[in-house]
Amino acid sequence: MEQKQYTSKELLKRFVPYFKKYKGTLCMDLFCAALTTVCELVLPLIMRYITNEGMRDLAALSMQTVGRLGLLYLVLRIMDGIASYYMADMGHVMGAKIETDMRRDAYRHLQQLSNTYYNNTKVGQIMGRVTNDLFDVTEFAHHCPEEFFIAAIKTVISFFILAGIHLWLTVLVFLCVPLMAGVCMTLNFRVKGAFRKQRHQIGELNARIEDSLLGHKVVKAFTNEGIEKEKFEKDNQKFLDIKKESYKYMAMFQTTVKMFDGLMYLMVVVAGGIFMVKGLILPGDLVAYMLYVTTLIATIRRIIEFAEQFQRGMTGIERFLQIVDADIEIFDEPDAVDLYDPKGDIVFENVSFEYPDDHNRVFKRLNLHIKAGEKVAIVGPSGGGKTTLCNLIPRFYDVTCGRVTLDGEDIKHFTLKSLRGSIGIVQQDVYLFSGTIYENITYGRPGASREEVVEAAKRAGAHEFITELKEGYDTYVGERGVKLSGGQKQRLSIARVFLKNPPIIILDEATSALDNESEFEVAKSLARLSEGRTTLTIAHRLSSIRNSDRILVLTEDGIVEEGTHEQLLEQKGMYFHFYNMANQLK
Repeated sequence: MEQKQYTSKELLKRFVPYFKKYKGTLCMDLFCAALTTVCELVLPLIMRYITNEGMRDLAALSMQTVGRLGLLYLVLRIMDGIASYYMADMGHVMGAKIETDMRRDAYRHLQQLSNTYYNNTKVGQIMGRVTNDLFDVTEFAHHCPEEFFIAAIKTVISFFILAGIHLWLTVLVFLCVPLMAGVCMTLNFRVKGAFRKQRHQIGELNARIEDSLLGHKVVKAFTNEGIEKEKFEKDNQKFLDIKKESYKYMAMFQTTVKMFDGLMYLMVVVAGGIFMVKGLILPGDLVAYMLYVTTLIATIRRIIEFAEQFQRGMTGIERFLQIVDADIEIFDEPDAVDLYDPKGDIVFENVSFEYPDDHNRVFKRLNLHIKAGEKVAIVGPSGGGKTTLCNLIPRFYDVTCGRVTLDGEDIKHFTLKSLRGSIGIVQQDVYLFSGTIYENITYGRPGASREEVVEAAKRAGAHEFITELKEGYDTYVGERGVKLSGGQKQRLSIARVFLKNPPIIILDEATSALDNESEFEVAKSLARLSEGRTTLTIAHRLSSIRNSDRILVLTEDGIVEEGTHEQLLEQKGMYFHFYNMANQLK
């Protein structure tokens, strides 16, 4: 999925508002930064005074004067230590809080994104953006304002002090600064591009590892460990090549800085020496000059060393913005209201739909009326739009044309939370969260009592097998429920829906992946779940829908057949064909 790229100005403009909550801490941090800078800049002035006084009249330089200057410097150093402690402690905490705020915003936005986004974005990439990419923001948020503020103070104060000592020598030295800045900015741009590629490849590497580890059973079943190693090695080597590129630009960057350092020192030594020989500058002034230039060069070096961290932080902010700027395609309309006590009367009026990303049309001008409490089954060939049709009811996707109504009202007039809260979905691929059986069932209605959870499990036919487990309802199910069988997981998902107690049920091939015994047990649970509710059942196994009030045969041409099981068999059409094929396979 193509990602938007941002200029540095855009990134900083979007990032700065995160400081608003912590402006008190930021101001105190910058005050401490200024304090440490002033403490550092006083030393050359002390050395200049002592040297010049000693050269002019060593006897006039008393022990009392030296002691006072020493005491002044000691006090400044104590202040510097306190200020540095605050910057290292509270400054970093502020950065960590900003990182936490950004991660929270990214996660909240991810919760609002539609299926289309997740269909086109690798989970490994998303995880990398929400975790690794934001780690560098802590250092960036703390050091970025601090380092540039210190550099500005040192550069400005140093310039005025040095200009006061000798104007032309100062002009010569400072002529190197804009030239150095221009070269460094050019190299910085390349470093940023290299880091952007590096972060993207980390996401690809994460996605590759996740895909391989989650599918480890398939890998072992087909003895394709070698193929997976080759795929990983290819991505791993690509990551190394990108890191080599970034290190090359960093090396060029640092070498350029060292060359300019040498040039500035050379100017001070040669030009300063000539001026001192001609009596245009005092020895103490030259000593102070050298100390200030050393301080200035050290400051520039700190900025240069910070440049890598700066670019990492900017790349992290960019990848964060690529998440929070992703379009929310499914959202509450401005006049949306909560849905109360729905009856379950669903109507599709001239509904057309095509997927937003690839514009693949699924159906056109579909009309369908499902009465409240009716049990409707949908069958048809793969790719005919059965699951897509059901996904339109809870608004996992929005219709391209036409509308879907619930109890006579367009479903877009209801809030997503209340609409989806009125619909229970049981899918073929059951997802259980890492945790206990009890925690997974209560996901249907957080805060439910223990008695309500047990009752839901009983109605789903799950209580018996749960109580036979060593830890009962507190049994850990493993990642994605790996410790349970397919039938057990399915019954837990049904218990979850029983606890939710919605008036509308969607069963998406809920028994197609089960063995006969598990299918029989789950089918009984589903029959209980469907009682008194509007139910849509997608099924490949026709035996599970024989008792439906109505069966629809859906193809890419729309609904081509409709009726009860007996009526459709009498028509001897597509459903009759499906039924005979199913009997032959038994």
